[in-house]
Amino acid sequence: MIEILGKTPSINVRKVLWTCVELNLPFTREDWGSGFRSTQTPEFLALNPNALVPVIKDGDFVLWESNSIIRYLAGRYGGEHLYPADPFARARVDQWMDWQATDLNRSWNYAFLALVRQSAAHQDAQEIAKSIDQWTHNMRILEARLQETGEFVAGASFSLADIPVGLSVNRWLGTPFEKPELPAVSAYMKRLGERPGAAAYANSALT
Repeated sequence: MIEILGKTPSINVRKVLWTCVELNLPFTREDWGSGFRSTQTPEFLALNPNALVPVIKDGDFVLWESNSIIRYLAGRYGGEHLYPADPFARARVDQWMDWQATDLNRSWNYAFLALVRQSAAHQDAQEIAKSIDQWTHNMRILEARLQETGEFVAGASFSLADIPVGLSVNRWLGTPFEKPELPAVSAYMKRLGERPGAAAYANSALT
């Protein structure tokens, strides 16, 4: 039984929860993070010195960093359909997972904090506009990729990469600013929404 430490509103915790559903993997979960049990306690810091969720326990094995966790779960629990053994196919999955974690995440950070979380420290109009422009640029990259594949971000089949990318697109859709029409992205989200893991966790609170 996998133990997951982290609150469900966290986008990174939802990556792990969605992956468990895709793998039919039973788990338990404890609420940790802002608004719940503090990640600054010695108990939690002994598991993750970064004081961030999620953390998993798989028996005596402890792991943090959400993308590392979902790769591990797919590798350990029969997830080759999500994370292929073939090096070329796996590299494509890794490419889009890493793109989400770096380029896409960095682009939406300021705008999301300003417009959804209403952070007082993120109300510079020029910085908000800059973030929105970069976010839109990256979403157009995703649109072009989905037009190319006609299905999912790494190719014709759903993969591990669609979990973090899909969750980020959910933030795009839920952040209030004027957006361009991205028909391939819209169709993609409809496809993802048919999956039980997405139905359960992709549309959770935008936090």
